[in-house]
Amino acid sequence: MTTATIKSRPGVGPAPSGARPRRRAAGWLILPASALLLVFFVYPIATIVWQSFTDPVPGLGNYVALLHDGISVTVIVRTLVTALIVAGSTLIVAYPYAYAMTKVGPRARGVMTVLVLLPFWTSLMARNFAWYMLERRGGLIDRMLGLIAVDGVVLLGTVAGVTVAMVQVMLPFMVLPLYSAMKQIDPRLLDAATSLGAPRSRAFAKVYLPLSVPGMLSGFSLVFIMTLGFYITPALLGSPQQSLVPQVIGQKVSALLDFGGAGALGAVLLLITLLVLFVVSRFTRPFTALSGTVGNE
Repeated sequence: MTTATIKSRPGVGPAPSGARPRRRAAGWLILPASALLLVFFVYPIATIVWQSFTDPVPGLGNYVALLHDGISVTVIVRTLVTALIVAGSTLIVAYPYAYAMTKVGPRARGVMTVLVLLPFWTSLMARNFAWYMLERRGGLIDRMLGLIAVDGVVLLGTVAGVTVAMVQVMLPFMVLPLYSAMKQIDPRLLDAATSLGAPRSRAFAKVYLPLSVPGMLSGFSLVFIMTLGFYITPALLGSPQQSLVPQVIGQKVSALLDFGGAGALGAVLLLITLLVLFVVSRFTRPFTALSGTVGNE
């Protein structure tokens, strides 16, 4: 291909004269946000990781202690299991709700959106205190179960009680990514599948469900990662015997002054978070490509 041919092709050639100043202006615009991230996010994390290797003495002593103290591994596993249960339960509850949002009219959709966002307008402490009143002995849950001859069920101070409360707190973070993905799916695809002889349920499972996987993975990873670092709800509704990683980190810092051990536990939690993001990105890629292919067709 000759130079003349390249110059004659549309879209090929030197960049417009105003492109470089626009890029420079965009760089200046993102500078404040980058500075905030460096000062309030990257620097504290780097300090925590550094302390995990140097406090009280340089080396891997803090990480070795995590494996041999008999508590940290149990707490990490308990935190991971709790986060998986919360994310899975939230997905089960949020999926039909988000799907219904794509089917109703604009007015009903607005009402459903307000109901989803309503927890954001309420103090987190108020919501947790409400769950405290519901789950305590003699609370509404205990009394309602007593009506069906199920006595002595007190969720307060248990992992189950913490999980139920966190599902309610995390529900908006699952509904919104699901709805964002579902509203991009053309509903005529289901009609096309049923017109070819597939039952409605089979068409939903084979067509609609795979196209909604990116939203499912985004919401699941978001809820899972946020649950890993949740502190207030487990601290108020849980018990010291059933502590999660954030509570153990807080105890190491405030009560034991073990900054190196707390940093090591925080670094492990950060590593788990990065692994989850990596796995989700790998699983989301083929489904995203599928959605793009279907959309282009």
